[in-house]
Amino acid sequence: MAFARLVACFVLYSSLGHIPSSLGVILRTTDKIVWANEFEPIELTCLIESISTNNPRIEWKKIKNGVPSYVYFQNKIAGDLEHRAQLREPANILIFNTTRSDTAEYRCEVAAIDDQRDFDEILISLAVRVKPVVPRCYVPEAVTVGTSTELRCLENEGFPAPHYRWFHNNEELPQDPKNSPKFVNSSYSINPDTGSLKFRRVRKDDAGEYYCQAMNDAGHAQCPEQTMEVYDIDILGIFLKSFGALLVFFCLAASICHSCKRGCFSKKGHNENK
Repeated sequence: MAFARLVACFVLYSSLGHIPSSLGVILRTTDKIVWANEFEPIELTCLIESISTNNPRIEWKKIKNGVPSYVYFQNKIAGDLEHRAQLREPANILIFNTTRSDTAEYRCEVAAIDDQRDFDEILISLAVRVKPVVPRCYVPEAVTVGTSTELRCLENEGFPAPHYRWFHNNEELPQDPKNSPKFVNSSYSINPDTGSLKFRRVRKDDAGEYYCQAMNDAGHAQCPEQTMEVYDIDILGIFLKSFGALLVFFCLAASICHSCKRGCFSKKGHNENK
């Protein structure tokens, strides 16, 4: 009777797709989605929960853009992880220094010929965080009170895409100026995703040193400080207009002198009539 119950249980497990661990190889991992910082070590876990075969075949494959390539094959590290990784018991892969090119899916495969369930695999997604580089910043040198202007900040190396913060005279600008008594009268708006700092109406107090900081989970970087002057009147525009008027005057005077030297203004028949 007890044997009949055991057989019945086995048939029930088999019909449900559950095979007892003693009859097959079963894998698991501690994390199916793994994040790592660039140039730091990371271990991808492939834990063998059950197996009967003494020397199973273990393979690791890297799948990038849908194309698989070997990482561990015939008992040695292969591919672009050669000399940068090693297999650790039972079937884990340790990468010594991850790079951005290591971002991909990794598949651990274990084949056990002596087990009833002779094969199992597990898929792990690895994403490598990349610290931002120094962002490119644009700060206008001079603006006029009451006008609108935009300061820009851009960084395209970091992963995940960084968020941006702006600093004025070494003090961080709050994203919403209305929440700060010091900046409540300011008319700026910050887009932390694009790095844009826009002023609807520039004030005298907005003059000073500006720099931007790009940051993600891997770190941050900032551009050098740049000065923005704020004038009551458009001094630069007045200077350019005055310079343009003087330039036109000198060009006209030079043209008249040149024409006089060529005798363009003399009366051709004056001497003959006289």
